[in-house]
Formats: sequence, C-alpha cells, structure tokens
Amino acid sequence: MTTPTREEFSARLLRGSVKKSYAPIVDIDWDAPLHPDKFFLPPKTVSLYGTSLWQSMSREQRIELSRQEFVNTLSAGIWFENILNQSLLRKMMHQDPTASATHYELTELGDETRHMVMFGKAIECVGAKPVWPTWYQRVIINALPFVFQGSALWVAALIGEEIFDSLQRQMMDDDELQPLVQRLMRIHVTEEARHIQFARDGLRKRVPGMRRLPKFVLANVNGLGGYFFRFLFTNKVQYHRVGLDPRQARRIARRCPHRRETQILGFAPLAAFLEEVGLMGPIARRMWRRSGFLPG
Repeated sequence: MTTPTREEFSARLLRGSVKKSYAPIVDIDWDAPLHPDKFFLPPKTVSLYGTSLWQSMSREQRIELSRQEFVNTLSAGIWFENILNQSLLRKMMHQDPTASATHYELTELGDETRHMVMFGKAIECVGAKPVWPTWYQRVIINALPFVFQGSALWVAALIGEEIFDSLQRQMMDDDELQPLVQRLMRIHVTEEARHIQFARDGLRKRVPGMRRLPKFVLANVNGLGGYFFRFLFTNKVQYHRVGLDPRQARRIARRCPHRRETQILGFAPLAAFLEEVGLMGPIARRMWRRSGFLPG
C-alpha cells in the first residue's frame, strides 16, 4: 500500500475534523450538579493509590485528592496547549497558506484553544483554584515555543499528548467518575487522536532526513519529559491542598509500585513509537526509566 503524502494525510484529518469535532462550551452540561460521592480521577490513577497513606485516608479525603490532582493536570494542560499553539503559529509564518497541512495545523490550533476553555471551565465547575506555574516555570514556558521547532515540535507534542491520552482511555468509562469528567475526557480523547496521528506522521516523514547530530540530540533530550511528568504527577501543591504533608506524600507516591506500573502503562504506546522511528536514545531510555516510565 502506498504511503500517503503529508498533504494527503492532512486532507484526511481535515475531513475527520469536519465529521467529529466538539464545542465544549455547549457540548458539556456545565450546570449539572457534581455527585458528592464520585471521584474526579479513577482511584487507581491517583498518585497515592496502593500506599499505606491511601489506606489511612477517608473516602472523602481520597475524593478530594482526586479533585486536586484533576485540577493540577488540567492546569498543566492549559499551559502546555498555550506552548503548542505559540509554536504552531510561529511555524505557520513560514508555510504555504493554501496547503492542507497548514489548514490542519490551524484546525488543531482551534481544537487546542477550545480545550483550554474546556479545562478552565472544568476547574471552575469543580470549585477549585488552578495550579499556577512559579515565576521560573513561567520563564521556561515562555521560552519553549522558540525551542520547539521542526521535529522537536512533534516530539514535544507527542510527549505532552500521548501519555495523557493513553491514561484517559482507561479512565473515561469508569463508573466512579463524575459525569462531567467522563464527558470532558471523551471529547479530549476524540480530538487528540487526530493531533497524535498528525504529529506521528510528521515525525515518520522528517526523521529519515535528519542529520546525525540533531537526531542524536533529539533522541536523547526527550527523556527530560519523564522528569517533567514525575514532577507534575507528584506536585506538592495537590497534597498541601488536601492537608497532607507535601514532602512525605510526594516521597511515598514516587516510591509506590502501583504508581510506577500506571506510568509505564501510560507511556508504553509512545515508547514503542519512539523506538520505531529511532528516537529512543540510550540517555533518554535511562531518564525515562529513572523517572518511572519504563520498566527497570
């Protein structure tokens, strides 16, 4: 079978966007009351699940921790979508405005903008405050759009999207979840699936033509993503808001075997793809393993 060109692949994704896209502002019932006894993340994906600390917590505390971890994840999602959109806009300044690939990138940018609205509305609806980046994190966030260019943009997009996507697919049909969260995840999974396909296709077509040194750097620096996600998933803010000792809770979460298994499962599809295209270098593999996303 003939491999489709970038233009043909983009045109196909554009047709898919026409058939199935959402406007979260109207496609989610934001006025529906929250269920007092339902979780905001499935218990098995909460960072302390399976630990002695989790066993000592009441159901109300566990639900509250799931709420704060949900908000922490959505907050990070907003900042990441912001970075991705800035990178896409800078990239499109140098592209043919009549090309299907450009049109799909604009479509993706629109999707991501609506996702930012959806995440912000969800944080408001669950009655929590967003988790703000610190000043030095904001400096990094503002610099990253200048770094994410060429193949690095698609690798960054996959790292930011695929791990969440894999975990969300396991979550969205969980009966213990708030209906609002289930709906949000279903919308996000549907639209992110096209974004992931677009990024993967971009890498498959670009990597074979990369020079040796840039390819080596990209194949190894992507391992920093593991440390980012380890920080994100065990952010001390979420434990502090629940009334736990933040340092102790983070230490327990990072040592939890169940947490590691969850992370390995979420990273597995992306790990396999990076291996396939030759972008899982030895240094990156070591970093992903040390941060708990690859088996030891």
